[in-house]
Amino acid sequence: MLRTILAENRTFRRSPYLSLGLSLGLSLPVALALGSVLAAGTASADGGETSATVSHAIAMHGEPEMEPDFEHFPFANPDAPQGGRLSRGLVGSFDSMNPFIILGQPAAGLTEYHFPALMYRSWDEPFTMYGYVAEGIEVPEDRSWVTFHLNPDARWHDGTPITADDVIFSLETHRTEGIPARRRNYGRVETIDRIDDHTVRFELDDEADRETPLILALMPLISEAYYSDVPFDRTTMDVPLGGGPYRLTESNPGRSVSYERIEDWWGDDLPQFQGQFNFDDLRYEYFRDGTIAMEAFRAGEYGYRFETNADQWASGYDFPAVRDERVTLLEAPHSRPAGMRAFAFNTRKNIFADPRVREALAHAFDFEWVNQNYLRGLYTRTTSFFANSELAHTPTLSDRERDLLEPYRDQLPDSVFEGAYEPPSTDGSGNIRGNLRTAVGLLREAGWEVRDGALVNSETGRPMQFEILLQSASDERIALSFASNLRRLGVEATVRTVDSSQYVARTEDYDFDMIIHHWGASLSPGAEQNLYWGSGSADVTGTRNYPGVQDPVVDALIVEIADAIDREDLIAATRALDRVLLSGHYVIPLYYQGTDTIAYWEPMAYVDYQPMYGQLATVNAWWAPQVE
Repeated sequence: MLRTILAENRTFRRSPYLSLGLSLGLSLPVALALGSVLAAGTASADGGETSATVSHAIAMHGEPEMEPDFEHFPFANPDAPQGGRLSRGLVGSFDSMNPFIILGQPAAGLTEYHFPALMYRSWDEPFTMYGYVAEGIEVPEDRSWVTFHLNPDARWHDGTPITADDVIFSLETHRTEGIPARRRNYGRVETIDRIDDHTVRFELDDEADRETPLILALMPLISEAYYSDVPFDRTTMDVPLGGGPYRLTESNPGRSVSYERIEDWWGDDLPQFQGQFNFDDLRYEYFRDGTIAMEAFRAGEYGYRFETNADQWASGYDFPAVRDERVTLLEAPHSRPAGMRAFAFNTRKNIFADPRVREALAHAFDFEWVNQNYLRGLYTRTTSFFANSELAHTPTLSDRERDLLEPYRDQLPDSVFEGAYEPPSTDGSGNIRGNLRTAVGLLREAGWEVRDGALVNSETGRPMQFEILLQSASDERIALSFASNLRRLGVEATVRTVDSSQYVARTEDYDFDMIIHHWGASLSPGAEQNLYWGSGSADVTGTRNYPGVQDPVVDALIVEIADAIDREDLIAATRALDRVLLSGHYVIPLYYQGTDTIAYWEPMAYVDYQPMYGQLATVNAWWAPQVE
């Protein structure tokens, strides 16, 4: 049941409705009650009133699947025993316990386990938020404001309550000192009304969209009292004050980080957490590279591994612990988009500024040969930024897509309106002469020609030379195969693999020519598309617009995605964006699998249910049956 508590008048920004009540000579409790009632309705642009009721959840489109009296998510077992350890391996390192700023490489798990958030996302729906620190949410139909009603039982790890002051402090701090994504998203809050200790209302500005209330609901919370003595904008190895289901207990910089489950955690009885956070201990082991990480798993140094390499899955798991069933191999289908894993051009570089050059170089990547010779034929070529989902464009434009794209016809290539995107393909024999001839023609149109075996700019005579920057050694043979074919065009492409800290530093500053990157995708795309492809993020340090996309049509379609009223509008806008991005040739698509491949040491258990985002997304609902 939702609870409302009226508290003393300690305001950050005094609610105008509270001020009205006091000015009328009403007692404080009556003034607060009046303020809460009046705050539920505000004048709309046409002079009407927008109103809302308190809800246990909010869905991006439609209604939440779980009713207010639900007992647990279908992918969780409320009777799961608690105990045991879940250990995972990571490639890379960390040097900070502050996950909220650009500086440093934060330890894994902090945002998910150590810090609380206003609301909690269901991984069995496209984008729906359920209660967490906020047990209730109010939004009007136009989503021009949002009010969060906090759970009075919510506590920081030191036992102090999580209040509206902490929520306000979190928002103000994230949007002034945090990472670019939060600065942008939280900057859409125009005014803040602290209604009482457990109620805060955000009025949104004209730049806000329908997703903004859900983005605010995802906000990780930080303690105002703790950060009054600790600088927020610096890296640190001190453990910050949290309020999530786990507490960070041990860290060995660059090697491991451990968390312990909070006994009698304040959120244990919430229905959304029934059957979740079952392991007593969580641990992340860090390794220098993927080969060492795999050998460590084989030796039992960590117990849960999500395998991203299909060739490794096919050939690397024949060892004694698998054969005698101490290690289980799980192949679990999922319904989430595969996203885009690709060679990404940095169009800030002059050699990649012309889309004809980018299209030409794509003809030098022979996926079919790579798939047969390196990947055992286990992968599917990516043809969409939203592959493996209903959001991927189809050969035929819908009427809604055409309506969105038609106003920009003179700014778009005809290919956007003509069928589905198909990357260059081969017969897998390694003979790509036809593709290379096509590439040469496109390069000639763009002002490049071959002289003495080298591809040079026709005007300057400068050769085409660039570096493919990698973080993972497992990508080297893919990149080297591509570079070998590029040499046949007269292009000098070098491949360089660097450690994780150098890779992060260079990519954040866009100090690269080409990288291999994976953009994840949600079934409910929204504000993150601005960080991936929006013009405003192209020159902002730390975004994921690695190609440097600056296209007003892309910007307009991102707005359409964010403003979509229903699921059909969202699908149409996303498919239209997909077509436009592909027509820009900002990336050379690689490949994906539509199945999660997970290996784990016995014993572990999970509900026999296929959540929308897959078993990978719901590992928090797994448990260790040996403690029964």
